[in-house]
Amino acid sequence: MKILVAEDDTHTRTALLELLTSDGHQCFGAADGNQASKLFNEIVPDLVCLDVMMPGRSGYDLCREFRSARSDVPVIFITAKSEQFDKVLGLELGGDDYIVKPFGCQEVLARVHAVARRSQRAPTTSENVIEACFEMDGLVIYPKKLRAMRGKTTIKLTSRELQLLQLLHERAGEVVARDLIFNLCWGYSYIPNSRTLDQMVSQLRNRVERDPKNPRIIQTVYGVGYRFE
Repeated sequence: MKILVAEDDTHTRTALLELLTSDGHQCFGAADGNQASKLFNEIVPDLVCLDVMMPGRSGYDLCREFRSARSDVPVIFITAKSEQFDKVLGLELGGDDYIVKPFGCQEVLARVHAVARRSQRAPTTSENVIEACFEMDGLVIYPKKLRAMRGKTTIKLTSRELQLLQLLHERAGEVVARDLIFNLCWGYSYIPNSRTLDQMVSQLRNRVERDPKNPRIIQTVYGVGYRFE
């Protein structure tokens, strides 16, 4: 699933993104309500985790907006014990569940899995489920395992490498701008450094391309970004 995590606390947001990515999801983080609104329209998530109190716009306001745009997307509210979270109001606005900070990893995963099941989306647990995968020029990518296979060779992937491949695969034939890659793979709060992306692409090509000098999966469109045909 594609999951949008809107949380202004950097440590909490990072923890949720890492936890959900390790569970096989494609995750995107927003540091405030305005970024969350923009990202929601860009990535069209399958599930949203919303902090109740955020700069810009509150989780309540965003839930109303998201429900108006897409009534089917599951929403989980995130709230601190010290905050006065009106559970009834949250549920009446269309929230499907809520997580109280500080939270446990297994609790978060259990709530995400339960909400996904109730929304009749694809199961997210590994039990009795054939893992979803996708293919790019003979490279078979397994998101939940953070790895890919070319023939009998196993290639380990980082979460950002996986996000880049998923982004190029979803937009096959389109040029994906460098700024969009930074926003979706590093987050809107990250200050772009051109060398950071170049180095990641170079290292990834050496591992996933048949011929890194003539790439077919991550093709450079000079001055703009990258493309997968």
